[in-house]
Amino acid sequence: MPQETSFEDLIAEGATAPVEGWAFDWLAGRATEERPPWGYARLVAARMAGVDAALDIDTGGGEVLAEVPHPPPLLVATEAWPPNVPVARKHLAPLGASVVAVTGDAPLPFRDAAFDLVVSRHPVRTDWPEVARVLRPGGTFLSQQIGPGTVRELSEAILGPLPPPAHRHPEHAVAAARAAGLTVVDLREATLRTVFHDIGAVVWFLRKVIWTVPGFTVAAHRPALRRLHDRIRAEGPFVAHARRFLIEARA
Repeated sequence: MPQETSFEDLIAEGATAPVEGWAFDWLAGRATEERPPWGYARLVAARMAGVDAALDIDTGGGEVLAEVPHPPPLLVATEAWPPNVPVARKHLAPLGASVVAVTGDAPLPFRDAAFDLVVSRHPVRTDWPEVARVLRPGGTFLSQQIGPGTVRELSEAILGPLPPPAHRHPEHAVAAARAAGLTVVDLREATLRTVFHDIGAVVWFLRKVIWTVPGFTVAAHRPALRRLHDRIRAEGPFVAHARRFLIEARA
């Protein structure tokens, strides 16, 4: 971004740009995040090529699922955030996939043992008993999940010091999977450098990734945003660290 762009202009850009779907193209040139080493999209594509029926939970705008080159005969996705549903349907129509609008806490609207493969990238929460219920015997659940304290540095820059993270620990996911009757066959973790080059990128990110600062609005958090803007101008890009884990389990 040009150095002369004002705080108010950057805030306005980040506050008005669309956040539908689950792509982050708007951040090009303004923020970067390292990718996990395991290549989630590649793993999903490989698993999809060998099954008859698959489900993608919390598909977002369908951006990751749309990359699958050889979809199974039956491919279904769910999405709980209403603005994402038409975006996902548009992205996934070429694959012949159905997108089902759901509510976040409701059981999955599918019969028992309906799928050979269930996948989920960055689910809001994982209902392990429901995943186990819809998997066929021998079926696989593959998920890339948000780890504990992800981009905590950014959360604290806006909110101040926070207590240690209590949720999203990989070991909790493993225990929940086993309690649901699944066998965990793979678990990997990664810490990823995340860099914000201007406050507009921060605002857009906080509007999209709503759990980073719950209840975020520009009006409510303007003083903290101003301090972070001044810090970026004085010290350079703001660096945080995203945390991810990959978990694979079998029925």
